[in-house]
Amino acid sequence: KQREANEQDAQIAGQLSVLIGLVLLESAEANEQLQGLQRISGELSPEVKDSLSRFLLNPTLNPEVAKVAQRELDAITRSLMYWGIGQDLFFGLSLGSVLLLAAIGLAITFGVMGVINMAHGEFIMLGAYTTFVIQQWIPATSVWSLLISIPAAFLVSGFAGIILERLVIRHLYGRPLETLLATFVISLILQQLVRTIFGPLNQSVVTPDVLSGALDINAAFSVTYNRLFVIGFALSVLIALWSVMQRTSFGMRVRAVTMNRGMASSMGIQTRRMDALAFGLGSGIAGMAGVALSQLTNVGPNLGQSYIIDSFMVVVFGGVGNLFGTVVAAFSLGVANKVLEPFSGAVLAKILILVFIVLFIQKRPRGLFALKGRAVED
Repeated sequence: KQREANEQDAQIAGQLSVLIGLVLLESAEANEQLQGLQRISGELSPEVKDSLSRFLLNPTLNPEVAKVAQRELDAITRSLMYWGIGQDLFFGLSLGSVLLLAAIGLAITFGVMGVINMAHGEFIMLGAYTTFVIQQWIPATSVWSLLISIPAAFLVSGFAGIILERLVIRHLYGRPLETLLATFVISLILQQLVRTIFGPLNQSVVTPDVLSGALDINAAFSVTYNRLFVIGFALSVLIALWSVMQRTSFGMRVRAVTMNRGMASSMGIQTRRMDALAFGLGSGIAGMAGVALSQLTNVGPNLGQSYIIDSFMVVVFGGVGNLFGTVVAAFSLGVANKVLEPFSGAVLAKILILVFIVLFIQKRPRGLFALKGRAVED
């Protein structure tokens, strides 16, 4: 108690108070036990909860003390549940941000050209490996390695997307099955190419010092800086993309081609050129999704496979070609996935979401927000 009184650091003083409270619970005197309960009141650490649970098992416990202890235990359990839901929501928002970045690019290519690009996940992988390569040249702990990786990943994946559109997809328009098979083969080729260059094992991307650690709100809830960065990064990309699509001539032409390709062509818009540029834009955004993913997980040749199905689910659920629908769908599915995981497990949670989307699409084939314009008739 003397150490607690002399301690200047409020956090350390609070920890000392909790420790003293736990020691007082071991006392045989009811008054000291009540003092201990008062000290640990509101503390959400698992150690305090376990100590209270053991404390209530004492058969000789004073009824008044037992009543207070049970009330404190119930309050801690209830608070842990609420803060746990908050933690799941935060993780869901970060997952939704990754899905948003992955699906935005797919929404552009799928919405403009109607192309089912099974190699979209590999563009995410290329962006992640670009981050890994940049860190071999710039100190990994420096924030500059991450800042340089973002435009570099956009250029690498975007250029690869334009090449894919020019050499393969352009010759398969109007043939969805052949396009699907061709892009699937391209995805396998890209995976094997990465295995040949970097090896089959996962590579670790170091998080810059500024994004390491977490802001601990309490013992049950913390905000990790890398996930907070991913959320902010996704929103920044979304705002930038919205500005491009709404405020620039390029964006207006893309939207014109999306809504009515024939009319856009008759107005002088080079639809084939817009296809290549839109495909490059969508692929470049997928590359930036790889940069974000590299801050959350290891980088490997199969990284993109984990997100291609989720990306298609987001696009279809939100409404093909609808940017706002993609945003709503990405965050909804991300939060739903993380909320279900504690109860059903990761695999079953994904299955439940997939079943829900299948049932939803049967009732509403155009998604949450249907695309307006002549493209709806197509």
